[in-house]
Amino acid sequence: MGVKLLATAGAALALAATPADYVASRQQPDGGFAEAAATRSDPALTAWAVLGLKASGRSADREAAAYLRDAPVTDTTDLALRVLALRALGENPDAFLERLQRQRRRDGRIGSLVNSTIWSLLALPKGETRAVRYLLRQQRRSGGWSWLPNGAPDSNDTAAAIQALRWNGIRGRSIGRGLAFIRRLTAPNGGVRLTPGREPDAQSTAWAIQAYVAAGARPPRGLFRFLASLRRPDGSYRYSRRYAVTPAIVTSQVLPALARKPFPLR
Repeated sequence: MGVKLLATAGAALALAATPADYVASRQQPDGGFAEAAATRSDPALTAWAVLGLKASGRSADREAAAYLRDAPVTDTTDLALRVLALRALGENPDAFLERLQRQRRRDGRIGSLVNSTIWSLLALPKGETRAVRYLLRQQRRSGGWSWLPNGAPDSNDTAAAIQALRWNGIRGRSIGRGLAFIRRLTAPNGGVRLTPGREPDAQSTAWAIQAYVAAGARPPRGLFRFLASLRRPDGSYRYSRRYAVTPAIVTSQVLPALARKPFPLR
């Protein structure tokens, strides 16, 4: 009988775990964050974890800042995320911000990708006129944006682009076309697909919620219902109905959507 009671109590505690609890539990002794199956901390996951916790009203351990300052930067998008994460921790990101500002290109891109331009716009102060114009030119006929110049559009980059454009004061047709693209990728079960034909997933659905909020539109309730269907007893989120992979980064990216907070976090 005692064993049964202990098991019941343990199950109740597991069910009470929040998504923020799960993300916080993935912080490592070096200050970084790692997936359960990983052998070392990951800089990108650490940045996402910091941002997710910030959106949820919690803060990562201050050692996360030291880890992010020392970890190698792999590309322009990583650099922009580093700025956003350090800012979320209340740290001065100027050293990384200066490096980011040097990534501007003549055509308006920041870094080599549409994706890197999007995240740089979210990390930099408002007023990057050339980069905003570049991003507007990269909107595809479908209304979506892609990872790289002239690539196939997807819901994640489209949602992030909407947030970057709204941060820089853009309204109107471009935003409306972007939201329409996301609606076309929304499945009957409420989840959002990354691209046509794909299974709906948690991250794409979370990005979509942030895009609606950034645009000043009410996110459809089905988006939240779909996310709720993917939540596990330990507080983490499945990637999709079929797969439960990389729960730390998935849950980190779901947290801002649950809080209805678009990037950049304020």
